[in-house]
Amino acid sequence: MLRYNKIAAAVIVATLGLQLPAFAQEDAVVAKVGDLEIHQSELDLAIANLDPQLAQLPDEQKKVAALSSIIDVKLLVKSADAEGLKDTDDFKKRVSFITDRELHNAYFRKHVSDAVTPEEVKARYDKEVSALPEEEEVHARHILVPTEEDAKAVIKQLDEGKDFAEIAKEKSTDSNKDDGGDLGWFGKGRMVPEFEEAAFGLEKGAYTKTPVKSQFGFHVIKLEDKRVAPPPPFEQVEQQVRQMVMRDKYVALIEKAKADQKIDIMDEALKTGYDEVNKEQEAQPQAQPQP
Repeated sequence: MLRYNKIAAAVIVATLGLQLPAFAQEDAVVAKVGDLEIHQSELDLAIANLDPQLAQLPDEQKKVAALSSIIDVKLLVKSADAEGLKDTDDFKKRVSFITDRELHNAYFRKHVSDAVTPEEVKARYDKEVSALPEEEEVHARHILVPTEEDAKAVIKQLDEGKDFAEIAKEKSTDSNKDDGGDLGWFGKGRMVPEFEEAAFGLEKGAYTKTPVKSQFGFHVIKLEDKRVAPPPPFEQVEQQVRQMVMRDKYVALIEKAKADQKIDIMDEALKTGYDEVNKEQEAQPQAQPQP
């Protein structure tokens, strides 16, 4: 037992010994400008706040761009201090504004973005999906030809028992001809009206007995199948639903804060505008997840 305790103690000491340098270097100095130090934490913040165009650079180039911007700042800090700029009213107002904004952002991260759980997102997805109206979808193929006579000739071949997909590969002028004219599944509103009306009016396995004219030419359409449109998969809309949950949390925080604190707007025009914006936001319907 004693031997085991000695071994355990040795392991703990060794582990702590390995970790100490890591803690010491947790916010390491990455550069100096005179006697001003630039820490890793400053570099990380600068990288996170890079201009969107610079943010597209490779990681090493982003680090260099961020470090360069910090060095530029540090180079002028002492001169700004020497001129007493930080004691001016304008500077204090800007610092106060930035502080308020950063406190808002920190509170938002803690109580909104970091507070959203996977269970909440899944529950919201299930709720939205259950509220979706049922919509019919069809799976269709088509053969597109330039003239009505060509379309009638295609229909004649189909009446004689020829395979729809093979005729499409041979005669269709559409870009999907190599797929046998397969259009996949689609709902209403996706195709031009005359095409949609014909496709949704067919029975499963049937094809149009007369040419369907559209702005693209003449179509012969075959209906492969019909179904009730399935909801978008959770994985496909997870981030969109998460944004909805975050919005609800944020609105709840704002509403509670408004209930706890009185808001007075002295300028009548601003007050009217503020009230109108809030009414519009309250009346705005929440978007449902789309595929």
